[in-house]
Amino acid sequence: MKLTRTEAIQRRHRRIRQRVVGTPERPRLAVFRSHQHIYAQVIDDSQHHTLVAAASVEPSLRQELENNGGTCTASTKVGQLIAERALAQGIQQVVFDRGGNLYHGRVKALAEAARAAGLEF
Repeated sequence: MKLTRTEAIQRRHRRIRQRVVGTPERPRLAVFRSHQHIYAQVIDDSQHHTLVAAASVEPSLRQELENNGGTCTASTKVGQLIAERALAQGIQQVVFDRGGNLYHGRVKALAEAARAAGLEF
């Protein structure tokens, strides 16, 4: 039986989450990609607490992006923003959780922008 795209993503995500865990010293950078937007959170899994978040739906980014948050340009902006916010909180190292998506396109653009802005993973 062939899996749908959504089922395949969910299966990969469950498999990844068995190994990727955020700690207070090295929280998890989780990425969620929808059709129209991209979201990123830095999460401490030991306390189940979101430390920093950024998304392409934020009003400041929506003005820059001209109503389209589902592009690699939007992902790059979100990656830069999440890195700036994390560094402001004193978070320098994270574990990258691609959320079951392939490391390609928008997810890769977000990761590379966060690395370029100073996050280590």
